[in-house]
Amino acid sequence: MPSAQTLLQVDDISLSFGGVKALQGVSFDVKAGELFSIIGPNGAGKTSMLNCVSGRYHPQVGSIRFREKEITRLKPNQRCNLGIGRTFQNLALFNHMSVLDNIMVGRHHLLKNNFLTGGLYWLTGARKEELEHRRQVEEIIDFLEIAHIRKAQAGTLSYGLRKRVELARAVALKPDLILLDEPMAGMNHEEKEDMARYIIDLNEEWGMTVVMIEHDMGVVMDLSHRVMVLDFGKKIAAGLPDEIMANATVKKAYLGEEDDDLVDSEGEVA
Repeated sequence: MPSAQTLLQVDDISLSFGGVKALQGVSFDVKAGELFSIIGPNGAGKTSMLNCVSGRYHPQVGSIRFREKEITRLKPNQRCNLGIGRTFQNLALFNHMSVLDNIMVGRHHLLKNNFLTGGLYWLTGARKEELEHRRQVEEIIDFLEIAHIRKAQAGTLSYGLRKRVELARAVALKPDLILLDEPMAGMNHEEKEDMARYIIDLNEEWGMTVVMIEHDMGVVMDLSHRVMVLDFGKKIAAGLPDEIMANATVKKAYLGEEDDDLVDSEGEVA
């Protein structure tokens, strides 16, 4: 069960691009240990919200706090250092690099050396630290069942495997909060089942708090502890999965009318 402690607090966030209002007064909180999903029709502002949390966008209005620390104006790398990792809707791997090297990139911010201590460090602890990073990366590779492609160039892999590698790189950051932007988009049924299992294990066994955007309503309702719904940049509902499924306003946002079925037979948004 999710902890009662608030890990992420988002208050009254508004974001505009010129005359386009991407987000309008959105507030929500995420508890430590929670799997929290953000859903909504295309263009609802879901990815914009994740970009505000990760630091890619800076909202004109509102506040974002992580572990009670104000982070609204911090840069993405500063938020990463605090324990926030993410994946992207559009894959952001280094296609010319191996799977192993892509995942190792996720460990970069954990390196201990700096300009002043670098010389001494490389004479003393560098080898030990490198071995520890390799050990943790190998653990992630085993967990995500990608040992067979560890030496393959990322750009040569299938879309489903590349999505898994990107998740591995985000996990390598050792985040307390991981932001997943459509982790199952473009996957077949078997790949979705595997990804759902990995996300559950990251949440329950690895102790990561998860904020996820996903269009597959079957997955969202099965995995999530709570769900928030955006429409035209505004929050129109939030609550338990069953409450969201029964919400007439949510149905209308998705279907344009009050229909009894929010999802089709394949679990996709109708």
